[in-house]
Amino acid sequence: MNHPIRVATRELDHVLKSVADVNPAFMTTPDKAAALVELAAIEDRVGELRLRVTADASDVAEDTGARDVGAWAAASTRRRRGDCAADLRLALALADRPVLAAAVREGGVNLDQAHAIAASLAELPPEVDACVVDQAEAALVAYAARFDPIELRRLGRRILDVIAPDLAEAAEARHLANLEASAHQRMRLGLRAQGDGITRISGLIPDASAARLATYLHAFTNPRRDDAVDPTPVEEGRRPVSKSGEPTARPVPYGRKAAAAFCQLLETLDPTRLPIHGGDATTLVITMSLDSLRAELGTATLGNPAPGDSVDRITAEEARRLACTAQIVPAVLGGKGEVLDLGRSQRLFTRAQRRALALTDRECRAEGCQIPAPWCEAHHAGTPWAAGGRTDLADGMLLCSHHHHRAHDPSYSTERLADGGVRFHRRT
Repeated sequence: MNHPIRVATRELDHVLKSVADVNPAFMTTPDKAAALVELAAIEDRVGELRLRVTADASDVAEDTGARDVGAWAAASTRRRRGDCAADLRLALALADRPVLAAAVREGGVNLDQAHAIAASLAELPPEVDACVVDQAEAALVAYAARFDPIELRRLGRRILDVIAPDLAEAAEARHLANLEASAHQRMRLGLRAQGDGITRISGLIPDASAARLATYLHAFTNPRRDDAVDPTPVEEGRRPVSKSGEPTARPVPYGRKAAAAFCQLLETLDPTRLPIHGGDATTLVITMSLDSLRAELGTATLGNPAPGDSVDRITAEEARRLACTAQIVPAVLGGKGEVLDLGRSQRLFTRAQRRALALTDRECRAEGCQIPAPWCEAHHAGTPWAAGGRTDLADGMLLCSHHHHRAHDPSYSTERLADGGVRFHRRT
């Protein structure tokens, strides 16, 4: 009971009890500011003392049969296991890094900064000499006077550039090679139909592929006039209002924009450049009845599911829209299920036709829309293919994704304008 650390803990406990009932509301503003800074510093120094004891407390874990002192601390102090495990790692790191430990003990480095510095030092390549690691430790401790933990982590990843530039490039190359090899081992992708018209996509992909995907999605999420507001209905009284009291439009969340961009990216992939699948270029079969094909209502089956797989259903309207832009084979069935027509990919506008449409249309032909041609889709503006129309330039026009959906939406009617464009009206 007379060990100096135990004496200190009793004195700290006594001092804290003496202010347990003191109300800080009557402190002056400068006193509050000073107290907050001082208490944070004291908390870090007490934390360092606790870590110092932790680093030398393996016998406590052995005495109780715990896996390690971190697990024992989690059970004995009712703290989170992850936090206690992190504390144990930092405690052992401080025991091996006297410069960092002294800085924490003296208040020059707080515990959050210490975690960042210790993690950075642990990530240095194993072939780096001990003297270089010591230099990195000293440099990061000096940086702690100016930088917060997040900035210290960034600096720590590049610390070899500062103290050993001749080693940095080779070490980084090896580190990146290891990360890339690990990424290819760990990458996963899963698709799970939710049963409500939505499929959940989850996975892990290498950073390089993710960066490429992000670049492609950014190309589809450029500001668009038709995507400026969120059309989702909002309960009365919950839509934000302007200073004049008028309801204001809600911006479309970026997550929804990115999802729409991903869908559009899939629809614009060039099927001729995809691998041969099943003896033919990769295609998607949509099966629907002749009545559904001709009617404004109806459903279609997406894909050719294997026995036991779930069957994905889409509206006939969506099937008709997809057939304008994607490598879709529409299999039209009669009343008894016989195949009446197996559509060919020639129903799609060719690349040359799209170039010609881009020259003549230049942008989306919907009234008031200025989405440029590269972001638009080719649409059968004359007689729809479902009604026997032809894929000719005379029947084609460019529509952005938003208005292409409107063109195939039975709740909207279309009106051809004198300049060859189109105007949409919601049906009443």
